[in-house]
Formats: sequence, structure tokens, C-alpha cells
Amino acid sequence: MALRRLARVPASSSSSFLRSLSAVAPPSGDTSSASPSNLAHHLLDEFARPRASRDADRLRRLAAHLTAPAVESVLVRLPSWRHALDFFSWADEQPGFRHSCYSLNAMASRLPRHQSAHLERLATKALAAGCSMTPGALGFLLRCLGAAGLPDTASLVFDGAMTHLGCAPNSYTFNCLLDALAKAGRADDAEARLREMVATCGEGSVDKYTLTSLLQCYCNAGRPDGADGVFQRMSQHGWVDERVLTMLAVAFSKWGKVDGAVELLGRMEALGMRPSEKTLSVLVHGFVKQRRVDKAIEMFDKMAAYGFVADLSMYSVLIEGLCKDREIGKALKLFEDMKGSEVAPDVRLLKKMVEAFCHEGDFAIVGPFINENAVQLKPSGVIALYNVLLEGLVNHGQVEAAYQLLTSMICGVQEISEGLTVGAHVVDTGQDVKPNSDSFNIVVCGLCKVKKLDDALALIKDMVSFGCKGKLLMFNDLIYELCNLDRLDEGYELLNQMKDLRVIPSEFTYNSLFYGICRRKDPNGALDLLREMRTNGHKPWIKNCTEMVQQLCFSGRITEALEFLEEMLKMGFLPDIVTYSAAMNGLCKAGEVDNALGIFRDISAKYYLPDVVAHNILINGFRISGKLNEAQEIMEEMLEKGLFPSIVTYNLMIDVWCKSGNIEKAVDCLNKMVEEEESPTVVTYTSLIDGLCTAGRPDEAIGLWHKMSDKGCAPNKIAYSAFVNGLCKCGRVETALIYYDEMMTKGFELDTFSSLYFINVLISNGNATKGCELLKEILQKDMTHSADLKMVGLVNKAVEELSKDGRTSPDISILVEKGLISRAQIMHNKDGNN
Repeated sequence: MALRRLARVPASSSSSFLRSLSAVAPPSGDTSSASPSNLAHHLLDEFARPRASRDADRLRRLAAHLTAPAVESVLVRLPSWRHALDFFSWADEQPGFRHSCYSLNAMASRLPRHQSAHLERLATKALAAGCSMTPGALGFLLRCLGAAGLPDTASLVFDGAMTHLGCAPNSYTFNCLLDALAKAGRADDAEARLREMVATCGEGSVDKYTLTSLLQCYCNAGRPDGADGVFQRMSQHGWVDERVLTMLAVAFSKWGKVDGAVELLGRMEALGMRPSEKTLSVLVHGFVKQRRVDKAIEMFDKMAAYGFVADLSMYSVLIEGLCKDREIGKALKLFEDMKGSEVAPDVRLLKKMVEAFCHEGDFAIVGPFINENAVQLKPSGVIALYNVLLEGLVNHGQVEAAYQLLTSMICGVQEISEGLTVGAHVVDTGQDVKPNSDSFNIVVCGLCKVKKLDDALALIKDMVSFGCKGKLLMFNDLIYELCNLDRLDEGYELLNQMKDLRVIPSEFTYNSLFYGICRRKDPNGALDLLREMRTNGHKPWIKNCTEMVQQLCFSGRITEALEFLEEMLKMGFLPDIVTYSAAMNGLCKAGEVDNALGIFRDISAKYYLPDVVAHNILINGFRISGKLNEAQEIMEEMLEKGLFPSIVTYNLMIDVWCKSGNIEKAVDCLNKMVEEEESPTVVTYTSLIDGLCTAGRPDEAIGLWHKMSDKGCAPNKIAYSAFVNGLCKCGRVETALIYYDEMMTKGFELDTFSSLYFINVLISNGNATKGCELLKEILQKDMTHSADLKMVGLVNKAVEELSKDGRTSPDISILVEKGLISRAQIMHNKDGNN
């Protein structure tokens, strides 16, 4: 909008200006003249220069004649907004001068949208200074604020117009404010202002421009219902025009309601309106986004029918849409049509097409496609296409083909052997295409995935000799895989090579090496690497620290594990509770539960509140070492800390209480688990059943066994073994035999020692026949050749008793004949009896 159209300086003001300028005309030797145009000319001359080269004396003389119209004239003619802002600020500082609404708006019009902070300051200062405004000037400023995305500032200026700017709002200023709110999509605010407008200016003030702004507001706010209501209202008044329909069509497309947009397009055409290029373009994009490329092409054809010329962007969105829909043939045809229209493809589009060919496995057409289109590209563009091909081969499982293509590129011949992929693919652009770091990165990472590490290492050497630096990802992948295969030394060589190439190792790089060191149980090497990591600002992964501690503990090197943790602390790396728990577990398994407790107390006092797992490790350690009171103390301490026992905790404590003879506490613990909705496991039931049997309470044990089955907790081999042995201890041998048979039916077997114990119990309780039958099964499995004296003693005892019994002695003789029992055993037993 031309600023002079908002308001003009009255003629009297102009005459007054001329008279005052004549009265103080500069000397004849001065280049200044007495006309306003000359004043503006001289001001332009000064402010177009750098600040340091301006004539201060001349500016002082010119400042004495400053008027708002002259300032406005200079502002719109200065070469840039920065020059304009500099001049505006200078004028504002001159004594006796005050900006008018026109000079203010001239400055506002010069500020670009991204300089909204300057515009906001300009508006708020004008409001504070009480710059008098006409409705036209106020409306112009509001529109500038709206265009800059400053709806709140626009509202502030509008609200202060009456009291600070001497301007009463009218329908025009309301419309300008609505326009500012519409651009920001502030629908609620726009609705409130519309009500205010009606109350102030009357219902008749709402016109086509008012509703157009409101419609735009609803569209920008993503409120289809509101937009539809305004559209219906405009239709009733006959205010629907091309702009309104275009606005709605674009909005419908953005909302994903492309069919509605097409309907609006048909309505426009029926009314004889010509849709704009933007409208059709938005519809094309909308249909492609919905994966309805056929409809997008219809809109594309309509564009051509209206005489709009498609550009590369339009062709690209359609071709890429066809590629996503796997319509490769149609994409190629449209691509050829594009070139026939003398629209040249860019690298991005070519890459997308090669990517689509590779995704479909159509490698046979990649070569000719690159050959045909690479001529117009720079070498960097050509290698970008090769890299897409290399990545496509790798992703398609053709890593060997990618490797061969890259090596042939290094040698200067772009070719893939016929046997490696579907068909023979010769990729020869006739250009000297050299691979770059991305090329090596793609293939090396692919080789790492298929564990061809020697080929990957060879490529690294080729890459260095080729003058490429490489990428961090390829080094990381290769080092990681080398360390996984315990090729740690080669991993370190790569680390040094990275440093030589100035590829900065990452935290992943160091932790991959750290993992390799941990697997080798080398605490000194790990500490050396940790020092380097600390120097470079990297932290070790806790899982690797835990791995080191566990490996050392499993190897019985507990002292080294503890020293490793201590050195980590000295370096400023605080291991987490998981790592400390691994150390405590190692100590407990080595029988050093008191030392484990020492670590537990130390970390509790200095670093962490140990979690439930750490407490469970100690409880288990004390349980195994027979220190049952200490185990119970740890349990009580855990509860005092507000920690909730886990299933493992309950299982351990039930076993502890059973072993200590406190069977009632164990039963109470089971009941508490049920109350807390912690489902008891087979371990829970097994421990308590064994405890009840040990306490001589077999009936309760049997009842609990049935309860376990009723709860859907299936007994396992250990549960059956404990139950059968427990019943035997209680003298309930016949019942034990019933559950033994059930156990065998379900495919579980007692271990050899338990079987021999059960056999002797059966024999001593008068069931020699069943005992002999089971013994034969044991001996036929050749499970008694053991150095375990207890096991040998159980066999001898059973043989002795069965030899005495006339019902079973023949069976024993048969076992002797088969060599399953030595005659010496029988003779030894007889001698013992004599």
C-alpha cells in the first residue's frame, strides 16, 4: 500500500515548510537547496554512506529543517531497511522533531518480517509517545504487525488507539486487526473482536472483508466447522469469490480433506472462475501426501490444461509419489516427459529414483539410468548416485556386489560381475568417478553386518591410500565387530588410525574397545583406556563395568575386581549399584559374605541407597553360608528403608525361616505374598513344602502341594524331588511313591543320589520289589560309576538288603551276571554280615 494513499500533508503545511527553509537558506557555497526535494536528496546522500564518513556539520544544518514528510520521503528511498532504521533513529533524536504516523508507517513498511523485534519496539514506542494517528494509518500499522506475526502487539496498539493515539476505532481498523489475528490463527481472539466490532460499529459494519479475514483465521487455526459456518454466511450474501474458494481449497487440502477441496474446485469452475496455479499445486501435493497419486496426476493434467507450466518441484513430488507406490514404469515415463519439457532433473530427484529402483531390486535399470543422466551432473552429483546404488545393494543383501563395485570404482572401472546379482549390471558413466568417504562408509558398514571384517579392513587401507578420511560410523561398526570376535588388537590399530586421520573417536568407539578388554578380563588395560576416556570427556558404559567385575569374580579374581572398582572411583567414574551388586555377588559365591556386607555398608554411606537386588544378594549369601539370623537382619533393614520385597526376597526368606525352624514365619510370608498380590512361584511353594516336611508336618505339605496346582503353578523336577524326599523323611513312603509315579509320568526323574536314597527307603519299609525295580533302572543307565562314597554306600546298602530277600535275590544274581554289580560287592556284603 502506498503510504501517500493513507493521508497527504496539507498544502498549507508544504508552503510553511518552503517559507521556513527559505528563511534559513544555506550560503550560496553550500550544496543544500531551499526545496524539500533537495533536503531529502542531501539526507539520502549522507545516510547512504557508512556512519563514519558522514558530514556531522552538514547533518546538523539539515536537522534544523527536518519535517515528517521529508523523513517519510527519505525512509522509503534508502537502499536497505538497516539504512532506514539508522536514519529513523537519528531523526527521532533531533531536537524539536517528532515522527508522524506516516513516517512511523514508512519505517514499519521497510522492516522485513524476520525483524519483528524492531517492529514491536517501534509500535510500543509510538504508543508510549502518543503519536497521533488517523484510522488509515492505524490500519496500516496493524497490518504490518500482523504480517510480522505480532498479533498481541497489534491488539495492544488497537486497544491504546483511543487513549494514546487519538484515533477512535472504526470498521476499517477492526478489519485490519482481524486480518492480523487471522494470519496467526487466533480464532478465539478474532471471535471476541468481531463481537466488539458489532457492538461498536453496528451489525452493518460486518462486510465481505470482515468475513474473509475470519474465514482465513479459522483455516489457519485448523477449525473446519468454524470455516464452514463463515462460508455459509458469505454464500448467503453473495460474497464468495475466487479468493474465498481458493482459501478453502488450500485449507481442505492441508486438513487432509482433499476430496472436499476438489469439490470446491469444481464449484469454482462451474462459476466460471479460474483456479490459481497455487490452488492446483496444493491439491497435487495433498493427493500425493494421501498416497493417491492417480488423483494428483489428474490435478497435474488440469494444470497443463489451464496453461500452467510445471516446474521441477511439481514433477519431483509426482515422481517421488509414484516411486513410493512402486509404480516405477509410470515414474520413468513422467520423468521422460519432464525432460521432454526441458525441465532438467536435479541430483535429489535422481537419487530418489535410483533409491526406488534399488528398493524394488531393479538393479538392471540403474546402470543405464545413471549413464543417461549423469552427463549433466558435477562429479560430486555422480558419486552421490553411485552411493545410493551402493546403499541399495547393501540393503538388498548384495553386500558382495557392493564391495566389488566399490573396488572396481577405485580401479577406475565401474562394473559388477554377472553372477553376483540378477543379471549383468555395467555402470559406466564415461567419467572418472572417484569414491568418497560416504562410499567407503556404506560398504564397510555393510561388510560388518555380514561379518566380513577382513574385507572391511582391506577397504580401510584402500580408503586411506585413496586420500579419503572416512566416517566415524564405519570405524565404530568395525571396531565393535572386531571386539565382539576378540580381535582387540586390530580394534586398537583402527583407533590409532582414526586419530591419524583426525576422525575423533566417540563414546561408542571407546566403549566398544572397553567391552573387548572386559571380555579378556584385563583390568589394567581397562583402566588405561578409562584414563584416556576421561581425558576426552567420555564415560564408560555401566554394562561394561559390570561385565568386567562379573568376569573377574567368575574367575575367582575377586581382589582384582575390587581394585578395579576402587581405581574407577579415583578417576571420577562412579560405578552404579548394578556393578557393585556384581562384586557383592562374586564375594558371596566365594564365601566372603562379610566382605560383601562391607561393600554394602560402604556404598550405603557414601554413594547409593542399595536396591532390592543388592539386599537379595546379601540375604542369599548369608543363607548359603548358614548365617540365617544375619539374613533376617538384612530383610528387616530393607523394610525399614521403605523398599518392597520382590518375589526373590520372599522366596529366600521362606527358605531361611524353614531352615531355621521358624516354619510359622515362612507360612505367614506366603500369606503376605498373596495379600500383596505377589504371585508365589514354584520356588516359593517348593521351599515351604520342604520346610513343612522337615518340621514333620506332611499333611500341611500335601495340602500346600494341591494348593500350588490349584493356583496354576505347575511343579517342576526340583519341586517333585523335594516333595518325594520330604515325604520319605516323614515316613509317608506310600504317599511318596504315588507322587514319584506322577513325577515319572510327567517326564521328570530324580537325580541319582535322590533315587538311591528313595530305593533304600522303599526297601527298609518293606517294598523291596519296587526298590529292586528302581535299582535295576539306575544300574542299567550306568549312573553309579562315581567316586562319591555316599552314592556307592547307598548302592551297596540296597544290594545287601535285596540279596537277603528271597523275592529279590534272583534279580541281584542276574545283575551280577550282566556285570552291573560285581560279585565282589555281594561277597563283601556277605562277609560283612558274617
